[in-house]
Amino acid sequence: MYGQENVTFQKPSPEILALADYQRPPALELSPDKAWVLLSYRPTYKSLEELGQEEVRLAGLRINAKARISSTENYFNNLRLRSAKDGQEFDIDGIPANALIANISFSQDSRYIAFTNTTNKGVALWLVDIASKKAKQLTDYNLNVVLNNPYQWLRNSQGLLISKTPANTPSLIDRSNELPKGPVVSTSQGKVSQLRTYQDLLKTPEDEYDFEVLAKAELHWIDLDGKETPFLPADLYTQVSISPDGKYALVTKLKKPFSYVVPYNSFPQETHVYDLQGKVIRKVNETPLMEVRPKGFSSTRPGKRMLSWRADKPNTLFFVQALDEGDASKKVEYRDELFTWEFPFDGAPKSLTKVKDRFAGIIWGNDQYVLVSSSWYDTRSSKTFVLNPTTGASRLLFDRNSQDIYSHPGNVYRERNGFGTLTMYIQKDKTYWIGAGHTKEGEFPFIDELDMKTLKKKRLYTAPASEKQERIADVIDIAKGDILISLQSPKDYPNFYAKNIKTGKIKAVTAIENPFKSLENVHKQVLNYKRKDGVDLSGTLYLPAGYDFNKKEKLPLLIWAYPREYKDKNTASQSTANPKEFTFPSYGSFIYWVAKGYAVLDNAAFPIVGEGTAEPNDTFIPQLIANAEAAINAVDSLGYIDRKKVAIGGHSYGAFMTAHLLSNTDLFACGVARSGAYNRTLTPFGFQSEQRNLWDDPQLYMTMSPFLSADRMKTPILLVHGSADNNPGTFTMQTERYFQALKNLGAPARMVILPRESHGYAAKENILHLLWEQDQFFEKYLKGK
Repeated sequence: MYGQENVTFQKPSPEILALADYQRPPALELSPDKAWVLLSYRPTYKSLEELGQEEVRLAGLRINAKARISSTENYFNNLRLRSAKDGQEFDIDGIPANALIANISFSQDSRYIAFTNTTNKGVALWLVDIASKKAKQLTDYNLNVVLNNPYQWLRNSQGLLISKTPANTPSLIDRSNELPKGPVVSTSQGKVSQLRTYQDLLKTPEDEYDFEVLAKAELHWIDLDGKETPFLPADLYTQVSISPDGKYALVTKLKKPFSYVVPYNSFPQETHVYDLQGKVIRKVNETPLMEVRPKGFSSTRPGKRMLSWRADKPNTLFFVQALDEGDASKKVEYRDELFTWEFPFDGAPKSLTKVKDRFAGIIWGNDQYVLVSSSWYDTRSSKTFVLNPTTGASRLLFDRNSQDIYSHPGNVYRERNGFGTLTMYIQKDKTYWIGAGHTKEGEFPFIDELDMKTLKKKRLYTAPASEKQERIADVIDIAKGDILISLQSPKDYPNFYAKNIKTGKIKAVTAIENPFKSLENVHKQVLNYKRKDGVDLSGTLYLPAGYDFNKKEKLPLLIWAYPREYKDKNTASQSTANPKEFTFPSYGSFIYWVAKGYAVLDNAAFPIVGEGTAEPNDTFIPQLIANAEAAINAVDSLGYIDRKKVAIGGHSYGAFMTAHLLSNTDLFACGVARSGAYNRTLTPFGFQSEQRNLWDDPQLYMTMSPFLSADRMKTPILLVHGSADNNPGTFTMQTERYFQALKNLGAPARMVILPRESHGYAAKENILHLLWEQDQFFEKYLKGK
């Protein structure tokens, strides 16, 4: 079984295939005026042929070289419109045959929808007239989506700014006969830097040439009849943003030198403001090559960052600047300073405020009220301030642990202002906050009214307790109390309803059927239990339909988990597990196998806690084992399982977890590890949330490497990896080298490399085969067949 095999693609058993081969329901989006619902239909899976398109990997990107778009783009194949008022649904005439639709957006006046369609010739812009329900092609198949969005709407909705591949663009270098012109030389300048292990970087001068060929684009204005007007000549544009008043454009482009150690977004950049005729108003930023990163997640780049338009002003810029030069290790009173810069940017920027932690975001309101957020990773601190942008006066609104889900205040409601940009909805100093409402007792979404003058809150609405879980999807009219909600249960697919929070009246917007009928009668419950050190844990337990709770047949158990790091036990004990959620199986869990007579504990909590000055990874393996023991004990105490027939599985960091548990415990009969990293010396400058590097603590990296404990592996393990993994650190080589070590040491292991797949799997052939591999593996090691 463990020698080299030539295996053709297989399909899983009928019970699993019936669940895996389903039609994906549509995605929904409301128009800006809330009058229309756009239904976007996506194929359930990609095909292996799609994954085999010509792909170039450069500067941290994966590019479809023929089409000048990301090769990992997920496409829709159809669009439909539904009236939000009466629910009437409409086809859109003229949608291209065999469409590959992406980059969908409404115009701000809700009269049009723009989208791109991709073919083997390239990417073209299409336009839907909502009144006539007709689509038309607006450009040739020559848009460029490598570095920048293919288009953006003008503020008046009468045209768009598009990114085009220049005419007469040269071909890529033919590497088959190209002789090197010299060696590749890299030099260290003697500066300490904490860079992660990036994939798909530039490696040679030829790569640099090809990158420029693929990424250079021209910018053009185009009206709704397809008439184009040139704006800016070919360059490496990474950001184009039109000012709220629609009169200027903020444009960022890459400069040389390029780098072979960081992705393109760390290359040198220049930012200018232009008028709509292409005249430079002013250069507003210049960023050098960023190959040096100080240690710590709270470190950032020096100089201006987050340069953008202020959403509540016609043409005022906003930016942040680090007062500690971006180095989190420096002791300073304030970390960041926030600035605005008024048109025409020939005066000095105005300081808005300073924050003691790292700036984390801003939400514009008006001349009296702005929300400013800051955070500090090491302490998980999250603060929100109400700032008066006119006077600079600042008041603390929230001070909380960012991982404390029970205290989350929700997100402030925003609406489009007169410019068409999103700003805080403020009426007579009142703002409105929509929250998920996670509590110990369950999930109760809410709407709060918050007075910005007094900072007092009033609860306006809490979703009622019922058999179905209600969630707030959008606000239609906050003054009238009209909102858009979804309702779901384990048997009922999430459908949308218009609801008035004052009267309680609801009206159906969608009526999507459950695509997984065979799971309707499975038993589902949220299991709450404790770890031996008192940390509260949870997971969602599934038992087969018709399970006899009197006889209590001893079932094999599958556990799916992912370790998460916390700084205190209280937040680690919090749970979002919800028994009212719709049962949605996917290849990313083991839920399928409840249809084959297995018990499944899905999303079992595996917290790794490091309180005070302790780091979570200092006790990573003991905490993993404690989590696993608690999960098995909890299900076993109910009498449902055979403790000798338990499997563990996980993806990415969950695969890393699986390898450790199989090497360090005898709790499991087998395990599945997908797309993991097993040798931490190959990710020497940090991994997951670990900020120490290999030379800071060599023993930690050794202990945290299941590769180095491969000699202790005695439990069957199924290793799966995509052959084209694009995730930092989880190179396909990680699984190949780990399997080689296990095989040579005599461990029972099977390795499956899925062709053309990256970190997440997409092709139908590969996913069905993955399910078959897992099915065969479980049948052999848990049921003995």
